[in-house]
Amino acid sequence: MDKATLTNESLAAVKAARDPSLAKAWVQSGSAISGITAYDLEAPSKKLYPVITPLRNSIPRVSGKGGIQANWRAITAINTGKQSIGVAQGKRTGAIVTSTQDYTAAYKGIGLEDYVEFEADYAAEHFEDIKATAVDGLLKATMIGEEFVILAGNSGLALGNTPTPTLSTANTGGSLNGNTAYGVGVVALTPEGYYINGGNVAAGITQTVVRNNMDSTQDTVNAGTAKPSAQANVTTANTGANTHCVNASVAAVTGAVGYAWFIGPAAGNLVLAAVTLINSANITAAGAGTQVFSTLTATDFSRNSLIFDGLLTMGFQSGTLGSYQKVMATGTPGVGTPLTGDGNGGVVEIDAALKWFWDQLRLSPDEIWVHSQEMQSISKLILSGNSTLSAARFVFNADQGALAGGIMVKSYLNKFTMAGAKEIPIKLHPNMPAGTILFLTKMLPYPLSNVTNVMQIRNRREYYQIEWPLRTRRWEFGVYADEVLQHFFPPSLGVITNIAPS
Repeated sequence: MDKATLTNESLAAVKAARDPSLAKAWVQSGSAISGITAYDLEAPSKKLYPVITPLRNSIPRVSGKGGIQANWRAITAINTGKQSIGVAQGKRTGAIVTSTQDYTAAYKGIGLEDYVEFEADYAAEHFEDIKATAVDGLLKATMIGEEFVILAGNSGLALGNTPTPTLSTANTGGSLNGNTAYGVGVVALTPEGYYINGGNVAAGITQTVVRNNMDSTQDTVNAGTAKPSAQANVTTANTGANTHCVNASVAAVTGAVGYAWFIGPAAGNLVLAAVTLINSANITAAGAGTQVFSTLTATDFSRNSLIFDGLLTMGFQSGTLGSYQKVMATGTPGVGTPLTGDGNGGVVEIDAALKWFWDQLRLSPDEIWVHSQEMQSISKLILSGNSTLSAARFVFNADQGALAGGIMVKSYLNKFTMAGAKEIPIKLHPNMPAGTILFLTKMLPYPLSNVTNVMQIRNRREYYQIEWPLRTRRWEFGVYADEVLQHFFPPSLGVITNIAPS
């Protein structure tokens, strides 16, 4: 090729490069996952879920010594016959009577499992160790579940039959038909039952849960429901208007914190209309649910045999354990009975409980655990009306340039103690049912009681992890523990329940 030809071809190539139809413009991609664009992903993933386990964190954990259950004996009273101590000259005195009690608590296994497929592990490379993330999540999820069981596990307290409800009607306030016979049925719920069934009326209540396990087995787990009540009937007045409502109440069931209410034509199908946290309901409209009351199994599914009894269950067992229990009165159906302010910076029901602990046991609780509803109610009662000045304390700060609003009651003053007034912290618990208060005692004021921990988690096996043998192309993990909650002095527990919001 001669020099002239080469020059001409070079000029032609330059002209072609300047042709607008052949030009390439590099602009920012309109999508984060397309084009020649970096992907600005922060590693590792953010763990945006709460792990709130205050009881698990504070209750001591001790090692067990084998066997299938923890066993202990207690001397619960001395000189129960109140024998006089006076001694006549030259004679001996009378013998005292001592009360004893045997206790057992069966160990229960707890745990959860998860898996990571090979492809998920490959995909997460250079971003996060997804197998470690799975195990970390399992441990935290097990702790969260353990916290619920420590508070509200129910293995031993059967709710039994839900009593037949009592009904009345009102001519206004609802949309039920006049001159119509309505039937109502109700099912009492444990804390676990309310946790499972309290949030979705349309879906109905679950009496048992069939759990598919990772080893291809199944467990049928009771879901915390009592045996359904008998149906009660009532007829609305013949007013010519469809503005009626039905007021329903039922005798409070020991151990229940919620009630599921069904309504429908007395001769037809009753469907779920409401789930309440008190033992009554004001039913203003036909049930929104589709579950039919007559299709429920007539069996008590309140006890979960796979877990151990929690503190609330122990507190509810007042008949056998001697714990303090107060059930608020039914009151107006659908409204209930709230806590009562004493007009002097206190709450009548809390004072009555604290007085009982002193009169009967000569002790004071160390903690009061509540739901946010009761935290708000207690604050309002203490700080409202004539009680405000007696309950208020003012702290002046040198920085007067800003003002922060809001008042919170952090503790309650117990007047019934030997050492004078004692301040008891009031604490929120994430799993406490609304309408329930729990009193805890962590230290006994009895000399030489041989009780180092009033309550403790006794472990036959502390938390452990298993990486199961490969069966498919995925790694399978389990986090487990084997334990039971021991409470050496159940009478020191106390429960107030069936509390309506103030």
